[in-house]
Amino acid sequence: MLFILGAVLVVALAAADVFTGQVRLDGSELSRTVFWHIRAPRILIAILAGASLSLAGAQMQAIFRNPLADPHIMGISGGAGLGAAIATAGTGSALTAGGSILSGIPVTAAAFAGAVLTTILIIGISSRIRSNTTLLVFGVMLGFIFSAIISIIEYSTSEESLKAFYGWSAGSFTSTGATAQWTIAVALAAGICIALAVSKGLDLSLFGEEYASLAGSNTSLTRNLSLTGCCLVTGAVTAFCGPIGFVGIIAPHITRALSGTSRHAAVLPLCMITGAVISLCADILSNVWSTPLPVGSTMALIGIPIVIYILLKK
Repeated sequence: MLFILGAVLVVALAAADVFTGQVRLDGSELSRTVFWHIRAPRILIAILAGASLSLAGAQMQAIFRNPLADPHIMGISGGAGLGAAIATAGTGSALTAGGSILSGIPVTAAAFAGAVLTTILIIGISSRIRSNTTLLVFGVMLGFIFSAIISIIEYSTSEESLKAFYGWSAGSFTSTGATAQWTIAVALAAGICIALAVSKGLDLSLFGEEYASLAGSNTSLTRNLSLTGCCLVTGAVTAFCGPIGFVGIIAPHITRALSGTSRHAAVLPLCMITGAVISLCADILSNVWSTPLPVGSTMALIGIPIVIYILLKK
């Protein structure tokens, strides 16, 4: 029933999202162009991004046994942000001279490169660090380092570069290229395969590393494979959509509360549906105004009250 209701809700929200935006759809040629080239891709990206980040969030909360673990906690978004900051500082005003679509190409490519390099670093470090807590602290510290470097770049760059960087970092599902759709979709498909392969190991991880090891689980393999999938999907989404927060935190909690189970074979698919619902809600909230709001901000408006509730409940 949850799968059916979730799928119906995704379709209903996607249909509602079609009619949000500055252009009213009335069947004209302009309306058809807006639908096929702007709104349909935006809705698809929102669904893929929400599902990807929620899939990663559910796994990371199991690995680190932390209810507030987030796909960005390992520094992936920080690495992508550093790549975007370097791109904007290096190209300067050329980013804003090529139009809205062309201007995003250098930023996106550099952000994706930063996410990939950070992923390689994390996977390499995870093979040397046995403690999940130590690895978690390493990810947080890595994010702080990236943030400090980004601040230095921002301080010394031009006004045009800052506008381009802030445009990316605000978050948006409006990535009109097919490259974004295929990249996120392929990363999500790979992430799903990895997540389902380690789902039993994730179940045991909920009871702690020692219990999981005694139960016969290869905790290092489970952690490394899961982190690889999490980094892959998070890097792809962050590169094209910017650092979208909160959905990876709140979707797993909502899913477990509704389903009444923590078994990941059931939680992971439901969590992706929940993440898609949350992302569509944030996208609708972003585009109902005469001037669209950054989706990162509307996601925060949705997510922060739920996170506060989780903290008070815990």
